[in-house]
Amino acid sequence: MSTATMQMQTAPIDGLKIRYADSGTAHGPVILLTSPWPESLLAFRRVWPFLTQTGRLVAVDLPGFGHSEGRPDVLAPTAMGEFLGHFISKLGLGKPHLVAPDVGASAALFLAARHPDAVTSLVIGGGGAAYPLEVTGTLADIIAAPGIEVFRGMDRATLGASVEPAAAHGQEPEVWEDYVSGYENGRFAESTRYVRSYPEQLPVLRDLLPGIQVPVHIFASADDPLVPVSNGEYLAQRIPGSRLTILPASHFAWEEIPDQFAALITDSVTEAENRTGQ
Repeated sequence: MSTATMQMQTAPIDGLKIRYADSGTAHGPVILLTSPWPESLLAFRRVWPFLTQTGRLVAVDLPGFGHSEGRPDVLAPTAMGEFLGHFISKLGLGKPHLVAPDVGASAALFLAARHPDAVTSLVIGGGGAAYPLEVTGTLADIIAAPGIEVFRGMDRATLGASVEPAAAHGQEPEVWEDYVSGYENGRFAESTRYVRSYPEQLPVLRDLLPGIQVPVHIFASADDPLVPVSNGEYLAQRIPGSRLTILPASHFAWEEIPDQFAALITDSVTEAENRTGQ
């Protein structure tokens, strides 16, 4: 699909210039989607047309990811959860249904645990959540690296190769360029601060999970080379009343199987709306 249907805007939130897209739909519930890494909010270009029939869609490049400004103090799940609360308030989104794949998952869980009235439901998954850590491949290497300096020289070719499975340069050059340019000039190195905080942050999250009250639909991808299904199982065991769906995908489920991913969101939102009687 054309990305033209995702109207880009920016807003100052917490002193940072934040990029987001808003479908502007007047009817139905609000669904807020947070950008995965190392992509941007354009990761939702394929689920967007499915979901616009469900409600108003807002997608955001989290601070330091995609094309939103970042700052070291916000690049950790606890701080990112607080940012999401400010973003929701600033844009007047009420109590949205929060869809947070990948790096957004832990931030969304902190928000729901510490501010139970901030959201109506969560759809989360594909991000490191278990403690002790259960991450593999490049993600494990990034967290284990001695510091972020080793990632400062990340070139376009390396960045491009990492997003090629999500947006092939030959087929979607504009999306590929949006992803790659979002992490050029040292931004990738800075963005690694987020996942490198997991060893300190995830034990704190673990203790908060049993207190989460909103409906939570967890997804995991059967063939994810970075975040094993065990992360989804870990969350499902600790969040009361949550459910887990294992998807037939690798890491980029939202782009690989957009119809199934959108259906999972729609089902979750409809169920949560019915439960709250809104």
